[in-house]
Amino acid sequence: MKPPPAIAIDLASPEAAVRQIARQIRQHIVEGALAPGDGLPGVRRLAMDLGVHFNTAAEAYRLLAAGGWIEVSHGRAARVVQRGRMKAGAETVERWSERLRMMIADMRAEGVPVSRIRRDLELALENLKR
Repeated sequence: MKPPPAIAIDLASPEAAVRQIARQIRQHIVEGALAPGDGLPGVRRLAMDLGVHFNTAAEAYRLLAAGGWIEVSHGRAARVVQRGRMKAGAETVERWSERLRMMIADMRAEGVPVSRIRRDLELALENLKR
């Protein structure tokens, strides 16, 4: 089994650790670092590696399972599931487009150079092609 991609918890973040874990695993799946059928570390191992409570790791896996990203069964490793292509409605697309514009504006307001923003966006697009 290949080593799972890194997950890091930022204790200073206003985002709860459970949401950070779920978001990063979902990101690894979307970007192709985790593929359908790949196993994830056990809940206890993940909790120990991240320095979080067992229940935090378990709740992150429950969130991902409820969203159709992974399958979890007692006594077996959690696995990434094959997801069909989802089609977003116009309202969803506009909501996400607005969030992206806001993030870019925030980056510019904090002095991030346009060249860096462009590079990050291009890298994100390349990762989507995988």
